Amino acid sequence: IELKRPIVSANMDTVTRADMAIVQAEEGGLGIIDRGYRDGDIGPQVREVEIVKRRQHGVITDPYTIAPGDTLAAAAARMRESGVGTLVVIDGDRQLRGLLSERDLRFVGPDGRVSDRMTPRERLVVHEGVPSTGTASQLMVRHKVKKLPLVDADGRLLGLITAKDLLRQQQLPFATRDGQGRLRVGAAIGARGDYLERAAELIKAGVDVIVIDIAHGHSVVMERALEGFRNRFGDFELVAGNVATAEGVRFLAERGANAIKVGIGPGGGCTTRLNTSFGVPQAQALVECRAALGPDSAIPIIADGGMHRDGAIVLALLFGGDTVMLGSAFAGTLETPGEVVQKAVLLPESQKPVQVPFKVLRGMASLGAIKDRLDIEDEGAADLQALGLEGMEVSVPLRGSARAVIREMIRHLCSAVSYGGAASLPELKRRFRDDPERYLIRQSEAARRESYER
Repeated sequence: IELKRPIVSANMDTVTRADMAIVQAEEGGLGIIDRGYRDGDIGPQVREVEIVKRRQHGVITDPYTIAPGDTLAAAAARMRESGVGTLVVIDGDRQLRGLLSERDLRFVGPDGRVSDRMTPRERLVVHEGVPSTGTASQLMVRHKVKKLPLVDADGRLLGLITAKDLLRQQQLPFATRDGQGRLRVGAAIGARGDYLERAAELIKAGVDVIVIDIAHGHSVVMERALEGFRNRFGDFELVAGNVATAEGVRFLAERGANAIKVGIGPGGGCTTRLNTSFGVPQAQALVECRAALGPDSAIPIIADGGMHRDGAIVLALLFGGDTVMLGSAFAGTLETPGEVVQKAVLLPESQKPVQVPFKVLRGMASLGAIKDRLDIEDEGAADLQALGLEGMEVSVPLRGSARAVIREMIRHLCSAVSYGGAASLPELKRRFRDDPERYLIRQSEAARRESYER
């Protein structure tokens, strides 16, 4: 899966669901839908994936349809449920019969039939086969239409192209899309319980990559999960993690991971190092893992966590990451899940309290996340403490869209490439790999304060 911009949003239940994944893909990155759902409760995660996959299309191969004999009330209900404004009318043999739009339902009673209000096929512009984007655009311009149904030689429905989707593709040239023009999206699963059933339903929904995400990826648990996944789903795109050592990254590569998440303990919502004293400093972990795979390995590394400023993204990519996974960087944005809560904050100048909107950011090993995922709300305090929590919850002030955050990151990344004397990020990475001493300066405490304290 090729990303035009090396940014992935973390599979955290307070960071990435459909809204965030849509923005990430539209801006050239990728969002990973979290697995913060109870065992057996697969439907909600699948629906998040379906929302992303239906956001944009080149060709809509499975447009929402209705039969000519259905009532207008049924058509209106179908439009409300699906959120679309046009239904394709087909018969039992999938023969195209017409189109029914919201406009056709205005000022008419609910008891009429679809066939009475639809625009019949004879009055539609229809294309046989699947045209290129350019051909579809020319047809729509020539005939002044917004919808182009596609049929095979026998008149059966193949799909639908809309002007809205073609326009979005022009407006978002960096977007991460699949072969059908849909936005790409990933989803996380665990390594126990319903993980294979969850993966099966996500793949059926059209997910582009599965992430087996556990805290300790260099383990027997992960080995069994990888073996089970490959036995059932073959060579489907799979990310595995997390690890932080050369042995760990080789372990996952040898067992069929297509990409590997590196990082144990550096994340803003993670307390693993505080609570267990295990982990590897992220820069060291990236260098060692990249060296273990080799610079020419086809297996990319996702640098997960520890980037508290945009400049750290540059370091993560130079030290061995191919993409960065970010969670707290997007906390508090409009697209993150969760309710907005008002909190009183004391203004330092006037000492007057004001109400400020906040959202919650929590690590996936925090008490709240584990309670929601495992359905243990009724457990006693002592039982919950016995879980060995390795995450925390913090309140983050509400801010604007994640889209603006991503674009700011990209501007800073482009500036870094320029400062490094390169014309592109791959060139800067090659220069750094060939002569790291040219770019690295050992800092005194005074130099560190000068550089990073403001």
